[in-house]
Amino acid sequence: MRRPPLPLGVVVGVVCVTAETLLALLLARVASTSPLGLVYLPGILLVSYLWGLPLGMVTALGSGLAYDLFLITPTHRITIFSSWSWIALLVFLVVALLVSGAAALLRALLLEADERRSEADVSAGTARLLLRADHLCAALPVVARRLAQELGLPSLAVELGPAGDDRRHTLLPLSDEGARFGSLVVPADLPETTLRRLRERVVPSLEAALVAARHREAAACALAASRDELARVAEEQAALSRVATLVARGVRPTELFGAVAREMGLIVNADHTAIERYEPDHRTVVLMSSWSASDGGPPPPVGMRRRLHDEGLSALVLRTGQPGMITVDEATAGELGRWARDEENGVAIGGPIVVEGRLWGVMITFFRGLERRPEGVEERMRDFTELVVTAISNALARDELAASRARVVAASDETRHRIERDLHDGAQQRLVSLGLQLRMAETAVPPELPELRRQLSLMAEGLTLVLEDLRELSRGIHPAILSKGGLGPALRMLARRSAVPVDLKVRVGERLPERVEVAVYYIVSESLTNVAKHARASLVGVDVQATGEDATVVIRDDGAGGADPAKGSGLIGLSDRVQALDGTIEITSPVGHGTTVTAVIPIGDG
Repeated sequence: MRRPPLPLGVVVGVVCVTAETLLALLLARVASTSPLGLVYLPGILLVSYLWGLPLGMVTALGSGLAYDLFLITPTHRITIFSSWSWIALLVFLVVALLVSGAAALLRALLLEADERRSEADVSAGTARLLLRADHLCAALPVVARRLAQELGLPSLAVELGPAGDDRRHTLLPLSDEGARFGSLVVPADLPETTLRRLRERVVPSLEAALVAARHREAAACALAASRDELARVAEEQAALSRVATLVARGVRPTELFGAVAREMGLIVNADHTAIERYEPDHRTVVLMSSWSASDGGPPPPVGMRRRLHDEGLSALVLRTGQPGMITVDEATAGELGRWARDEENGVAIGGPIVVEGRLWGVMITFFRGLERRPEGVEERMRDFTELVVTAISNALARDELAASRARVVAASDETRHRIERDLHDGAQQRLVSLGLQLRMAETAVPPELPELRRQLSLMAEGLTLVLEDLRELSRGIHPAILSKGGLGPALRMLARRSAVPVDLKVRVGERLPERVEVAVYYIVSESLTNVAKHARASLVGVDVQATGEDATVVIRDDGAGGADPAKGSGLIGLSDRVQALDGTIEITSPVGHGTTVTAVIPIGDG
């Protein structure tokens, strides 16, 4: 609070002394003059409070002089040196000076209280600004302007970090438990009292507010990082759950690897991803899957093989066994690199895929430019790869098991075919030749030996029956008509030979791969045999069709039902044959409502 102008104080003092003198003269007519000195005290108190102790003392002296001139007898004379009245005047002056000092002290106390209240308001406002700010550094200029305005300073700044050397400014240190973390920067020409006030009152509250704001910002950053980490873990666990669901469903490896590439791309926000498998020679890689976030150029086909080049990312990961990064440019070799360059990618990051302690392949992510690559991509790729390795291992084991079963089935079919061919070309031909020789011998027997002729005839007929049995056995091992005529004629032969009437429908446009035709033939053959032995059916419906990528076989009968695949080796053999070809088979057999066998076999590329 500023003092009023000094000339105004002088005028107010003169007016107060004059008015109080007139009032005292009026009171002197009805009262004693001794206590009338108290009339001058309000004016002294007013002047001392508003203009300070010096002007208050002058007003007190002026009041004493007026009191001596007009109220102490003889009046209109200065009597302090000529009579004993100076004692009363001295008492008056002492009291007046005490009142003046008390008023000045009261003003000083009130000013200090007002300053402290103002400083408390400033500290509270500063703390609110700092604690509500999302970013501490962004709030410091606002806090500095408000402090300068509230404290009446020409300029002020709050700086964090090491202090610079500037002679135009004074740096008041800001510290936390003895460690300096910033400075309060004020003009160097401030009065010492203002600097002392800033050091003793402003700096401590500002330090406390800044320390609290720094701790709050650190806690908020830690909380945000923890929230981001939890979101990342939840995202990875959800992706892993989706991959595990595919593994549990027994999907094909191409679909599984496609899902893994897609999940990886979404987790790291990549533009493209790819999974490659190292061949045993470590000089070739096979593309297992790829994924793109945009509808750009077509990716290279799954199953594509390419040779490793020293400049490529796959070769780098193979050499080091660690994640690696390269710039996608002309040095990137192979079809995959050309796809990346066509899509204007800037960087490629690869992470190793280790299955059962062996470097199995590489996971590659492409980013369109260095600025698109988020932080920690290598770590996130490694973490997710470690999570899906078990799923990949299970899928590979299942795929290897299916391939092994397919090889066993193929070897069995080939053995059947070879036995059928050997029987047809060897034993059957010799039996036919032997039968012809017996007939020739029969015709050459003289008429006088009828018994020999009859015995030779019986031997020839028996040999013919053996030949028919051998042909029947040969057809059961591997029907020659299937290899020569295809699925339609072979199934029609089965329908004709069936003991139960068959309603046959074959909708196959062209020859299917041999493994598919053999599987369909044996499914129908085994099913018709089971119907004849166990179903007590009057009619069997056989529907075979090949559409798109699958061959579908549906066999229905109107028999007794109740077939249990777990109790029949024939049905188990059918299931193994179908699953070995990566197909599915379903057997529905409610008691009293017949049996339905549905098999779906992928046709593939043969």
